[in-house]
Amino acid sequence: MTGSKSGLQKGLVSYGDQDFSLFLRKAFIKGAGFTDEALDRPIVGVANTASGFNPCHGNAPQLIEAVKRGVMLAGGLPIEFPTISLHESFARPTSMFLRNLMSMDTEEMIRAQPMDAVVLIGGCDKTVPAQLMAAASAGVPAIQLITGSMLTGSHQGVRVGACTDCRRYWGQFRAEEIDQKEINSVNNQLVASVGTCSVMGTASTMACIAEALGLTVPNGASPPAVSADRIRIAESTGATAVSMIKAQRSPDKILTSEAFENALRVLLAIGGSTNGLIHLTAIAGRMGVRIDLKRLDTFARETPVLVDLKPSGQHYMEDFHHAGGVPRLLRELKPLLHLDCLTVSGWSLGEQIDRAEASFDQSVIRPLSAPIYPQGGLAVLFGNLAPHGAIIKQSAASPDLMQHEGRAVVFENLEDMANQIDRDDLDVGPQDILVLKNIGPKGAPGMPEAGYIPIPKKLARAGVKDMIRISDGRMSGTAGGTIVLHVSPESAIGGPLGVVKTGDRIRLNVTQRSLELLISEDELTARSASQPQRPPTADRGYKKLFLDSVLGAEDGADFNFLRAQSSQTVIPRQS
Repeated sequence: MTGSKSGLQKGLVSYGDQDFSLFLRKAFIKGAGFTDEALDRPIVGVANTASGFNPCHGNAPQLIEAVKRGVMLAGGLPIEFPTISLHESFARPTSMFLRNLMSMDTEEMIRAQPMDAVVLIGGCDKTVPAQLMAAASAGVPAIQLITGSMLTGSHQGVRVGACTDCRRYWGQFRAEEIDQKEINSVNNQLVASVGTCSVMGTASTMACIAEALGLTVPNGASPPAVSADRIRIAESTGATAVSMIKAQRSPDKILTSEAFENALRVLLAIGGSTNGLIHLTAIAGRMGVRIDLKRLDTFARETPVLVDLKPSGQHYMEDFHHAGGVPRLLRELKPLLHLDCLTVSGWSLGEQIDRAEASFDQSVIRPLSAPIYPQGGLAVLFGNLAPHGAIIKQSAASPDLMQHEGRAVVFENLEDMANQIDRDDLDVGPQDILVLKNIGPKGAPGMPEAGYIPIPKKLARAGVKDMIRISDGRMSGTAGGTIVLHVSPESAIGGPLGVVKTGDRIRLNVTQRSLELLISEDELTARSASQPQRPPTADRGYKKLFLDSVLGAEDGADFNFLRAQSSQTVIPRQS
């Protein structure tokens, strides 16, 4: 009975008798009606992240059936299994707090159960990163299946989609430009179907990154959730998973340093979410690859934004799909890519690009010679306020605020901001700089998407649409504005952001990539020395594990014990 270690023979429970272990395993699974002929096939695990609390994954049952069909047509046996499912709007305190837990759950279930390959079904912001982190660590041939983006809706004849338009209309409501009746009406149209946000938010960004890494089938990122194209992608994904078993195409053969550099190019070219950098850093860290922020900025200066999607542009994900999706984008980026990287299909990235449909005239995906923004969507900032770096999504910022000096208006934490932001007596003007502390990985905890600090209501009513906002937290990839994020080290562990006081002067210069608190070095040192050093702690449970183990934003906010123990390859590599 022992034979080669594959299929049901893989990872047998130890009872001291391996033959008995296999005998017992087969007896139980036959209770579900399987025959010996079926059980002799290679097994493809199918991670089921469907949940009533996760409308981004509302099409998961249909995708699972299509994956199973593809697996069986290719000669494999599909077996689905559940894992944690995270939705951005339903996971308290934040889905980022639970991302590492989902990655651990997924990794351990891949390891614990007998599967020769795994299909990972995910879409919402933190699910795909968690699954890719798990795949990188588990080492089993793995392929990502994206759930797909939602359809767009219509409000008073205007096309709308979550969630850039959510923020636009809510801003109008806060400014009293629209009334309660209209905000209720638009609320019914912003999410027109199941699926992920229809703009280039974090979900769409991670879908494109997964394809750029070579971990989806060709054109796997962009088909809408409720389209026939998405179902066909699911079937193809199942069949590809079986071929990966035969070829032993494991993640270590795909997730190379060159593949991560390709993914960085795509992140920059799509005007992707700032969250994408944190997640990509975490995935790379699992493979012993470190993304150097200073080197990344060189990439950013030479990789223009080519995709005209909100919040950096005007269109939606279904338009991106109809324009050719990631394969078309990769063709435009071809001179900047490592074309010999292996993909799950068995083809190199260059071969995959060449096999894609021929290009045609459209305006959503631009050529390198005619970008919508001359540099990459993200810029990396350094200075005495961010010694380890900070990020700004420059493609979605206001040009007139990219070089600005202003007075700081400081909120100590989320509660302080909530109590003050709408007060008519708040001492704030349109040229001031809003600063929010203690929303980093440890400070919140979980690094919430609160970096998109609302415009104070009295300024919103006066017509102010953007201000510089600075925090050690994150913002949704669907958001726009002149917003500095991921300030590191975070304030909760003694970072300089923690010593900023209302009235201090701050200078932002995106051109020079600098972020400076305009006080003397002696004053900064004195303030830092007097700052209480009391990192947040917890007595028990996952919160204790999180606070004891989470790394900073510059390291992907992963747990220190989950990263690869080998020496780190640093990317982007210097030319």
